[in-house]
Amino acid sequence: MRAAILKLLAERPMHGYEMIQEIAERTQDLWKPSPGSVYPTLQLLVDEGLLVATESEGSKKLFELTDEGRVAVEKIETAPWDEITEGADPGQVNIRAAVGQLFGAVRQAAFAANSEQQQRIIDIVNNARREIYQILGESE
Repeated sequence: MRAAILKLLAERPMHGYEMIQEIAERTQDLWKPSPGSVYPTLQLLVDEGLLVATESEGSKKLFELTDEGRVAVEKIETAPWDEITEGADPGQVNIRAAVGQLFGAVRQAAFAANSEQQQRIIDIVNNARREIYQILGESE
């Protein structure tokens, strides 16, 4: 977590939530850190003098590197997202991307579809789940 935060902030100041989104995007959703791991790490880095936090947009904190933080970033040879995606199975990445897109469409339908359309969508999702289990049950 520490290396990822430092590498991101070497590019530009960011809010904690932005960092979570950036890491997820750069790892093709293979790693989406939780706020419970990001925010304590940010506070630790502030305490160590590697980051400073300034208030912006209401109560959001904007984090940026100090001079000591820039020195620490230079010691990181490989960005964590490069290590994570390097050995990733393309099939797994493609499945995760497809599921993410499906989830986005279903989430939108929850708000935009009428009750009859919602039922049709539920039927499609339930059928897809059954078909996936059928595929997994096939012998190799």
